[in-house]
Amino acid sequence: MKEKIALIFGNNAYASEIKKNLFEEYETIRIFTLKQERKTQEEKGDGEYFDLSDDWSELTERYDMQNSIAFCALEDDANNIFLCISLRASFEHLKIIALSSDKESAHKMEMAGATKVIPLVQTTADIIVDMLEKPITTHVLHNILYGKGNLKIAQIKVEDNNYFEGKYPSDIEWSRDHGVLVLSIMDEEMNSEFIYSSQAKHHPIKNGDIFVVVGYERDIEDFDKLIRSIE
Repeated sequence: MKEKIALIFGNNAYASEIKKNLFEEYETIRIFTLKQERKTQEEKGDGEYFDLSDDWSELTERYDMQNSIAFCALEDDANNIFLCISLRASFEHLKIIALSSDKESAHKMEMAGATKVIPLVQTTADIIVDMLEKPITTHVLHNILYGKGNLKIAQIKVEDNNYFEGKYPSDIEWSRDHGVLVLSIMDEEMNSEFIYSSQAKHHPIKNGDIFVVVGYERDIEDFDKLIRSIE
């Protein structure tokens, strides 16, 4: 059986959590930090530095790139796009998972050669980082990264709370009724709660609340229209 290798490009909280959740899936995990993002020599840790103009032939010498996956998790979307282009030009069959801050950048990353793109606004990323230790969230993340379906993560703001008719999150069958999985609820003060916590279960849904959801793109769009449709 060939060794499975994960190459993570980025030095931030999300990249760190990706690493933590890959140990059961990959025998070798390597972290690469962009030289421009380095602040102090002490921050190097167990990773290694790279430049966007680097020649990637060294990776071919060190790793079986046919059996590897790359995560483009740099903080700057433009750098992630350039990284996708560079990796795809060097490795035609490499699976590339890229993170983007918005849909426009996500589209550019797909055009640049990313196998799959996860669009995340910063607040969503922070919430997911906080929740990744929860088994159900790890399972969902695994399906987003490796599943054949087109699962996505999104933030949706409640603008028509009349639809819920005073219901609490625990009263709603999210998957059955709407085809989405709600991970977290965030109020207008940006305080977030994991959906299965006791506080979130009994949180009255109100306008201004933000749901962090996972689902297929069409289901997310339908759910978004539903709770934004103020008459």
